[in-house]
Amino acid sequence: MSTLRVTAEVLTVHAHPNADALELAQVGLYRAVVAKGAYRTGDMAIYIPEQAVLPLALVDELGLTGRLAGKASDRVKAVRLRGELSQGLVCRPKALADVDLAEAVAAETDFAELLGISKWTPPIPPTMSGDVEAAPDLLPWCDIENLQRYPGIFEPGEPVVLTEKLHGSACLLTYFAEDGRVQVSSKGFGAKGLALREDPRNLYWRAVLGHDAPAVAARLAERLGARRIGLFGEVYGAGVQDLAYGADARREKLGYAVFDVSAEIDGEVRRLDPAEVLEPGELPLVPRLYTGPYDLGTVLELATGRETVSGRELHLREGVVIRPVTERYSPVVGGRAIAKAVSPAYLTRKGGTEYE
Repeated sequence: MSTLRVTAEVLTVHAHPNADALELAQVGLYRAVVAKGAYRTGDMAIYIPEQAVLPLALVDELGLTGRLAGKASDRVKAVRLRGELSQGLVCRPKALADVDLAEAVAAETDFAELLGISKWTPPIPPTMSGDVEAAPDLLPWCDIENLQRYPGIFEPGEPVVLTEKLHGSACLLTYFAEDGRVQVSSKGFGAKGLALREDPRNLYWRAVLGHDAPAVAARLAERLGARRIGLFGEVYGAGVQDLAYGADARREKLGYAVFDVSAEIDGEVRRLDPAEVLEPGELPLVPRLYTGPYDLGTVLELATGRETVSGRELHLREGVVIRPVTERYSPVVGGRAIAKAVSPAYLTRKGGTEYE
C-alpha cells in the first residue's frame, strides 16, 4: 500500500468525454472527476488519494455523504463516473482557505494531519494474525508508490524489469546466519518491528515452511557471505484475497512466490534480484513480464489483462511492479526506485478484498 500524503497540486483539466457537466482534473497520471468549471488548467487544489479515510465533517463539506467506500462511507476509492476512472479527490477544503497553495506546492506540504485524514488499514483475518514478538533486526519491506502518482521515478529508456503484481499478502522472512534463527512476519507487523511466533496454523509460517524457505535462505547466506537474508514473498490463494490464481490457502494448495531478496553483506543491506541470486527451482518466483527500456505505454499495457500465475488466465491481473535493472535511489520518492502500476479493472472490481 502506498504512503498517504495529502498535498497541494497544480492541475491539468481535461474534458469528460461522456458528460457535459463533468471534467477530469489530472494530478500526475491520475485523473479525478470534478464538476465542470470548478478548475482550470494551472489552478492549484488539494489532492486526496485513494485509501484515505476522511473525517465525516469533511465528507459532508465536500458533498460526498453516503458516496464514499467503507462501512462509514468515509474512504476514498477508485470509481468509474460516466465511464471514466476517477482516482482520488480534488478539492479546496475550508480549513485551508487561508493557505498559500503556491507555497504549499513548492514545499510539498502534507495536509493529512491538519485535515484529520488518515490512511486506511485493512482488517487482519485470524489466519494472518497470531502471537507476536519484538523483531528489531527484521529486514522490513517498503511501501511501493504508484507510478501514476509519481511518473518521474524512471527515466525514458532506462533498463527496467516488470514483474506481475500478485493480489495476496506479503510475507517477510529474515534469516540470521550467526545462529540460524528465522523470523517471519507480515508487511503490517514488520513495519512495527514485530514478528509472528511460529505457528503451523499461521498463513505465513505455513508458506515458508511448506517451501523450505529457511533452508533456502541459509544456503543463500552462505553463498553471499551475508549476515542476514530477507526473503519477501506473496502468499496467495482462496481464503487470502478475492483473486486466488487457482491456489487455495484453506487446503494444501497455498500459493507462494518470491518477489524480492535483501542481504546484509559487510554491514550494508543490499536489494537483490531473486532471479539472479536464487538457484533455478529453489523457490517459486513472481512472473517476469518484461525486461527492457522503460516506456510508460508498455508499463500501462502490461498492467492490464489476465493473470499469468496460474497459467490459465483465471481472472484479471492486479498490475505490475517496476524496478530498475540496476538498483538505485530515487529523489522523486526519497527512497528506493521501485513503483507499481495497477489495472483500472482491478481497482473497480466488485467484491474485492484488501487484507494486508
